[in-house]
Amino acid sequence: LASSASESSPWVAARVAASGPFESVTALAAAMRDVVDMASDDDKLKLLRAHPDLAGKAALRGDVTEESSAEQRRAGLDSLSAEELNEFTELNDAYKTRFGFPFILAVRNATKHTILAAFRRRVQNDAAAERAECLAQVHKIAWMRLLDAVQCAPTGFLTCHVLDTADGVPAAGMTVTLTRPCGTVATYVTNADGRLDDQGAAVVRGHDFLPGVYEWRFAVGEYFAARGTPLAATPFLDVVPIRFGVDNPEAHYHV
Repeated sequence: LASSASESSPWVAARVAASGPFESVTALAAAMRDVVDMASDDDKLKLLRAHPDLAGKAALRGDVTEESSAEQRRAGLDSLSAEELNEFTELNDAYKTRFGFPFILAVRNATKHTILAAFRRRVQNDAAAERAECLAQVHKIAWMRLLDAVQCAPTGFLTCHVLDTADGVPAAGMTVTLTRPCGTVATYVTNADGRLDDQGAAVVRGHDFLPGVYEWRFAVGEYFAARGTPLAATPFLDVVPIRFGVDNPEAHYHV
């Protein structure tokens, strides 16, 4: 599993194995990061060079790892216009000439536009800064691949606390809905302290707490109406969404 997380670099997994077993994905990822950070400069360079060009010839003909292919496809790099492909080719060539290794970016949750923006900026970096940035991106890539491959420890959970700053009190009795791109997770009502904690299932936790994008939707207009707070004909605040990402489902996230 650790081997597939490190692009065509089995030496990372081999060295990590000596310090296992690990109680969580977080611990495994930290061990992998330590192995890479403590590796020789030659090994680090080999790891960087094991990564394929983004939208490069190898990727376009499918001659990359399954993980890299899926990540580039998800970012839309398999459906570039001729103009975009030409810019990627020019940037790849310029970058490798300047630094001696390919441009590396954790593209799974990126778009071709954000990738190109980062590419244009980073090709101007100095060598030391860019090597450090690429190694940081290698760690991000490994982390996301581990999340796909290993079941997380059931330690993570999500909590929410709503405060009424207009009146300086907890927002008791507010309807709050938690959603994901796939649909509604559940709808809750805040307690006297403006929290969800005492409602048991109202707090998403354990194996039900998955990485990805979530959104809280706060029924502020309804709450103000119930309290008698004056509202405009078109309320300034009605349903207020807060979209956020969960990167480590083994951790505590609080909104």
